Amino acid sequence: MSSNQPGVQSRPASCACPALILDIERVLDVAARQTIRAEFRFDPAAPLAVSLELVVEDGPRVLWRIGRDLLRQGLRSAGGLGDVQMWPARSQEGGTAWLQLASRDMAALFELPVPPLEEWLEHTYELVPAGRELAGIDWDATTTDLLAGS
Repeated sequence: MSSNQPGVQSRPASCACPALILDIERVLDVAARQTIRAEFRFDPAAPLAVSLELVVEDGPRVLWRIGRDLLRQGLRSAGGLGDVQMWPARSQEGGTAWLQLASRDMAALFELPVPPLEEWLEHTYELVPAGRELAGIDWDATTTDLLAGS
């Protein structure tokens, strides 16, 4: 959602959330891994999703939009279907989690550290609490715009 859409009100810019930058591991096979830079970003004006930019050294940048609730759930239990799935890797507290991203006939599996991601996600929920993500939408204006075909 953006403030350019009819019926959507922007949240104050003072609610900005700093990016979380992590070095994560891409699992290539049983014995091979590749370190990838992961940049998680949260925009309070579009609070349902988190942007994840994967940066390979001397390679392309890949951008994914992942549901914020899916990331939170995946830290403790299996979550997601289809293209994005996440689940805890180890049962002990503060371990790691697996994130699988799939597109067409390609898939990638990443191992993420739970503590920094969990702390960062909790900050996003302080900025925009669960259940309040759609509070800034003027539903009457949005419905009118949709019915008018704009």
